[in-house]
Amino acid sequence: MKRRQLLQYLKKNGCEFLREGSRHTVYVNRAAGKSSTVPRHGEIPDNLARKICRDLGVPRP
Repeated sequence: MKRRQLLQYLKKNGCEFLREGSRHTVYVNRAAGKSSTVPRHGEIPDNLARKICRDLGVPRP
């Protein structure tokens, strides 16, 4: 999955940008009280995308 697609999906499901790390971007789902990091790679493996969504309490893409 492309990074841009994943970020759009997260935003559509109520997640928002929190801060930039050195190699990751941190997103938070304030409604669920959860956060997760998204690596800055052009392509994110599907297993990792599912884990990020699970960490944020968002349905799988």
